[in-house]
Amino acid sequence: MKETTGKRIRLLMKEREIKQADILRLCEPYCEKYGVKLRKNDLSQYVSDKVQPRQDKLSILGMALGVSEAWLMGYDVPMRRETPAAVSENISFSNEEKEIVLAYRISDSLTKAMVLRALGLDLQEKGDVG
Repeated sequence: MKETTGKRIRLLMKEREIKQADILRLCEPYCEKYGVKLRKNDLSQYVSDKVQPRQDKLSILGMALGVSEAWLMGYDVPMRRETPAAVSENISFSNEEKEIVLAYRISDSLTKAMVLRALGLDLQEKGDVG
């Protein structure tokens, strides 16, 4: 059975001996960088399993906590946030390209579709974008 995001956050809090306020502080630079608002009330609702975080907030939490988004969602995958080998070893990106990829990753579905359309790519039809 898949664990909940709240359970995973509570596990991290216990293991790292941190509080919700600490998590919010860790998230601040990412929130500012990507224009995402993560409020005390939002985090409280995630921790108590009342609400599941949207993709943008899940990405912020994953980056801030150094864990994979899939693990944070409760899936049975490695906890550690890792860069795919193909990206880290075989392809080199400029800092600007890295920023673009990160911004794309935390964007909502509509924004991603618009970006792909603007680039002349229609990956959703091919099943490459989830």
